[in-house]
Amino acid sequence: MTGNRRLFGLIGKPLEHSFSQRYFTEKFKSLGLGDHRYQLFELSSIGELEALIAEHPELAGLNVTLPYKKQVIDFLTDLSPEAQRIGAVNTIKFTPDNARVGYNTDYHGFYQSLKTWLGSSSPKKALVLGTGGASMAVTCALEDLSMDITSVSRKPSEEVITYRQLHEMDLRNFELIVNTTPLGMAPHITTLPDLRYEQIGVGHFLYDLVYNPQVTAFMEQGNQQGAQVKGGLEMLQLQAEKAWDIWNHINP
Repeated sequence: MTGNRRLFGLIGKPLEHSFSQRYFTEKFKSLGLGDHRYQLFELSSIGELEALIAEHPELAGLNVTLPYKKQVIDFLTDLSPEAQRIGAVNTIKFTPDNARVGYNTDYHGFYQSLKTWLGSSSPKKALVLGTGGASMAVTCALEDLSMDITSVSRKPSEEVITYRQLHEMDLRNFELIVNTTPLGMAPHITTLPDLRYEQIGVGHFLYDLVYNPQVTAFMEQGNQQGAQVKGGLEMLQLQAEKAWDIWNHINP
């Protein structure tokens, strides 16, 4: 990889609390890749992506975060099988022949992290909070782990219930609760999903995709009720390593 200048980056909005730039900059340094850089590209709209690509012909790969994981698909030339299935992209690889291939490494990161954390435990019913791009990868992973999934959003649909409807249900029926919303992320660390936390107990697993802070308000509520809790840092690291592998080894 040495000897050729390569630029990587992250698109989304906002990006001031991004993990990726620090992670990859340290990775490049540890590997002696002085000709590699990682930048943050905060876009006001996904339509600005074309100008960004034109301005940086040395772009080898991008990560994609909120709110563009679904919207970015229209700007790509191809999708990997998992990105096509999930309907969201968080990693883009630019090839020498000018192809733009979308991948979803959120699936890999969440699946591996969750499976290791659960160990021999095997929850049957899962509650997924949020319906954004990350939730789609989470839902696919839970399906592959043979879980029965209920999705929750502020806006109702045929396949999604609202938080008001959830308040009429018993959370004891769901062993695993996954927060895929940005609620609780710094600097808004006191925010958390609208749940009846008194119904959560020792038999629950609470997984929060938020990684900053490491213990979110959602996780703290779970701790107080005796549940097992986990934050999103390990998932983030696993998906970042998968993205690095894609940028260097996987053919479109």
